[in-house]
Formats: sequence, structure tokens, C-alpha cells
Amino acid sequence: MDIAAAARLCFAADYASARTKFRLACETLGVPLRSYENPKRGPAGEALATDVAWIGPADARFVVGMLSGTHGVEGFCGSGAQVDWLLDGGPASLPRDTAVLLVHAVNPFGWAWLSRTTEENVDLNRNWIDFTAPLPDNAGYEELALHLVPSEFEGAARAAADAALAAWRTTRSEEQWFRAVSSGQYRHETGMFFGGRGPTWSRRTEEAIIADHRLGGREAIAIIDMHTGLGPYGYGEPISHMPASSPARARVMRIWGESVTEPARGTSVSTLRTGLTAFGWRDLLGERLAFVTLEFGTFARDQVVEALRGDCWTRAQGLSADDPRQARIRAATRRAFYPDTDSWRELVLFRARQCTRQALAGVGEG
Repeated sequence: MDIAAAARLCFAADYASARTKFRLACETLGVPLRSYENPKRGPAGEALATDVAWIGPADARFVVGMLSGTHGVEGFCGSGAQVDWLLDGGPASLPRDTAVLLVHAVNPFGWAWLSRTTEENVDLNRNWIDFTAPLPDNAGYEELALHLVPSEFEGAARAAADAALAAWRTTRSEEQWFRAVSSGQYRHETGMFFGGRGPTWSRRTEEAIIADHRLGGREAIAIIDMHTGLGPYGYGEPISHMPASSPARARVMRIWGESVTEPARGTSVSTLRTGLTAFGWRDLLGERLAFVTLEFGTFARDQVVEALRGDCWTRAQGLSADDPRQARIRAATRRAFYPDTDSWRELVLFRARQCTRQALAGVGEG
């Protein structure tokens, strides 16, 4: 399919319509679906679920997976790429002994409510830690917590919070600022990048998907987890968090090549994190796994952080769905993670097609 036409056809305006597009594409192609129902409801009372499609032989030795919506509102991007793969002939051109696993809306609650976090108000991509061990510390975040999510989002309290943040930043590097804010924290339940007190519904659902599809018995798995918000507008950066000397890292580099960046080496727009989905999948699947985060840039980092502050503040205040402040902040959050222009969507599809093609070609090698 022509990429410009696909950019107009495959993306959706909200979670409910994205789910319909994905399910209809699967139905049209005769692809069976398995749905994992979320206990919550969307803003219009709609059902929420993580929908999973398996395309290819049930006993495939090799599996390529695409995840959308790990960070809720970022799901527009990954869903569009998944629907594009389905409608652009992907199911008809699988390599021998290879299957594709499409996980649509990993965090359906966050997506439906235009939030980055889960129904537990947890950043799912910081939730994959061992909660029986001592929780990680983030001293930098402790210094910033009350200012990042102030008591009021406008007026004197907000101005004072912004001034305190600006003063803190004058004595730190941009790398120190970004790591303090975003690397993950486990004390402030209404704060930014909160990793939770235990496994969330979305994490438990991913664990069930891995078990239900017997991924532990496959010879090799390549996963593309699609995200938005960091980097140049529309550029898709494949990021690896795998340890430098590990076979998993070698698999990533062999499949996706020199465009892969690594926070541990300082080559990425991202930075070192705790509790990443990549770590959880690797713990469950071991060195047979090649996992990349495919991050699509939107706007300047400070603009994205501002949207995240609004998202957290709205959740902390418990604003009603018809509160005009919530509508305004949700619209800003949506735009920060989904620019919703034809040019941006075309860039997404170009890179998603490329990375998926590389994964299918390389998962069974080596």
C-alpha cells in the first residue's frame, strides 16, 4: 500500500476506533484474536482490552512481536503500524517457521483516557522490577517531587514550583535533569514515572500473553515495543537496553544494525531506566530474546515533560471527566505523544515497516 494512503487509513482518532480498526483488519484477513479484558471502562463507558493476534504456524520456531500502547496515549503510533502491517500484505509474506505476535493496546486504560499511566496510575515501563526486593532509590527525583507535580497547575503555586525547578537545573547538567525526572521512582504514587507497589494488570497480562503463546518454547524472539515522545520529530530510534556483553544485545545489533542506540553508551535520546518492559521480557525469555524500543520523536523534550506534569496533576486531583481543565490537559497530552499529521504518520510507517522487515529477516539467523 502507498505509504501516504496508509498514513490516512491505518491510524485512529481514539482508543475505541483504533481497537475497531485493528479487530476489523484481523477479521477481514481471518486472523484469530484473543482478548484480555481490563476491569475498568473508558470515558464513554466502553470496554477496554488488550487484543492479541497470532499470525503464522502455531509451532513456529521464530516469533516477531509488535507491542502498542505500553504508555497508553502513545498507542496511536503502534496501532497504526500494526494495522498497516496487516493490510499491507504482511501476513502473506512470512518467512518459513516464523510467526508474528501483535499485542494491541498493552495499557488500554491509559490510552482510552489519554494518559500515559495505567489504571493504577503506574508507568508500566518502570513496573518490571522484583517487588520482593528493596525498591530502587531516585535521590534526584526526591528533590524535585513537590515541584514537578505542584498543588495547583496555575497561579502562584505553579509559578513557585517552576522557579524551584529552574533553580535546580542551573546547577545540574541536562543529563542529570532528565535522569532525575524520568529514570523511575517508587515513593510518590501521584508523581511522574511512578513504578508502582506491585505488578500492574498490564504487566500481569503481558506475562499471561508470553505464557499463553508459549514464547518460552520458541527458538528466538524479536520484539518491537513502539513508543513516542523523545527525539527529532518523526524519527524512529531503535533503542536497546540489553547488557553490553550479552547474547541478547548481539541479537539486537545483528537484526537492526548500526542505527540501534544504547543509553548505557550515551548514544540514545533515552537514558538509563529501572523497571523497563525489556528487562521483564528478558527475565522471562532469556538470551533468545532480541528487544528494541522503537521511539518516535514528537516535540522538544521540555514540551513533552510539561505534558507529563499535566497528566500527573490531573490524575492526582481526580478531576471529573467533564472538568474543562481535564479536557485541556488531555488534549495537550495527546498532541505531545501523537502529533496527528500526515507527515508524522508517514515517517512512523516508513521506519516501522523497515524495522519489522529487518526483524522478520533476522530473527531466525544466528
